[in-house]
Amino acid sequence: MLPPKPTARQEKVSLWRYLRLFRADLLSAQPAKLYRAWMAEFRTPFFRSYLVNQPELVDTVLKSRPDEFPKSNRVSEGLRPLLGNSVFVTNGATWKRQRRIIDPAFEGGRLKHSYPAMHAAAQAAVARLTDRIAAAPDNSIEIEAETSHAAADVIFRTLFSIPIEHHLAQEVFHRFRAYQQGQPILNLAAFVPLPRWLPRFHRRDTRRNAAHIRALITRLTEERMQAIAAGSAPRDLATKIMTTADPETGERFSTDEMADQVAIFFLAGHETSASALAWALYLVALAPKWQDRIAEEAADLPLETFSAASKLRISRDVFREALRLYPPVPMMVREATCPQQFRGRTLPKGAQVVLSPWHLHRHTRLWDNPDGFDPGRWETDNGKTCQREAYIPFSAGPRVCTGAGFAMIEGPLILSMILQRFRVEPVAGQEPIPVAHLTVRSKNGIWLHLAPRQREAQPDNDR
Repeated sequence: MLPPKPTARQEKVSLWRYLRLFRADLLSAQPAKLYRAWMAEFRTPFFRSYLVNQPELVDTVLKSRPDEFPKSNRVSEGLRPLLGNSVFVTNGATWKRQRRIIDPAFEGGRLKHSYPAMHAAAQAAVARLTDRIAAAPDNSIEIEAETSHAAADVIFRTLFSIPIEHHLAQEVFHRFRAYQQGQPILNLAAFVPLPRWLPRFHRRDTRRNAAHIRALITRLTEERMQAIAAGSAPRDLATKIMTTADPETGERFSTDEMADQVAIFFLAGHETSASALAWALYLVALAPKWQDRIAEEAADLPLETFSAASKLRISRDVFREALRLYPPVPMMVREATCPQQFRGRTLPKGAQVVLSPWHLHRHTRLWDNPDGFDPGRWETDNGKTCQREAYIPFSAGPRVCTGAGFAMIEGPLILSMILQRFRVEPVAGQEPIPVAHLTVRSKNGIWLHLAPRQREAQPDNDR
């Protein structure tokens, strides 16, 4: 049984039909040929777009000549109300300065320091699931809401040392869910190059939720600034970032700049992890042997210790495979700053270059069994079974996601602790339909049956 995949659109549709499809769902708006093409061109009256799947060209854009392909400002237009001038949307000297300040907080040693907070969030997630299935008539729950809760808890615990139950964390979480449900990944400015002085046509509720979220984040940031000045701040990620000076200029983030970065940490660290974890749970529900292997692996490890993280090999391979089949960020867009030659075609200056992890990870000329769930492909690189150069769930090169290492500890840990306690099964008649808005989610949620595992050993959070 193959995991669900959106139905591709017809080969030829009008521009306006395409725009409507694109706004509704990024994935089903694309033609099937993109799963086998090395490059495809899309023309509109306003710009040209080139989707690139050939690994050598992806490498050129992300690794070899990244300064010639900065992030496209058009795609970030829809997220500006929330993200401001964060590291996700900036380019050039501003982006490099931001990364010099942020990156030290996510180095290996800092991950060890954050691990107890991740484990505590995972314990809390297991406890909430226990309560939820006890209240559900048939042990059936919508798992995306639960993974969103767990991922948000991780962010608040590791960033600000507060659990999701904290009143400010609760309000940010609920406001963000409203923002995520109402905000398409692209708005009009992504298709039409508008002058900066022209209004961006963001929906009223989008602007209102973004303003409220940023006000709450600013409050958390100001309180932390005061704690740092008083010498009473906890040694978490927020304190590390806010006390790190740019090694080239000696400057630190202002309150407004830090609020920008916290917004993207929440978006990138919460939305993407929640998406990947929900899909991973659904995939193992379709493949019981893999969830049993994860449960057995977890039972033999002291998961409360950081050393256990490197030993969750089966769980990590399952999580990797979930990221391959359902990359949380399905497409990334760069803009050519000068004419380029790709596969015998001239890409003009200003051309939009689309890199699509969604299509690259399922490319029929790069992967064996591209649409199938096969975590075993990550155990050994056997020919075309595992094309690591065509695997970019966290992007690649200088702009690789700062939190990639963080996510690859958090995801397998929470997955292991859930499956150590519960057995999961799909709900009949509730097959999820992948759609892309801010991240790849299910159109109507992901429904699973959860049942407590019967085993002699005590679960991790009772040790």
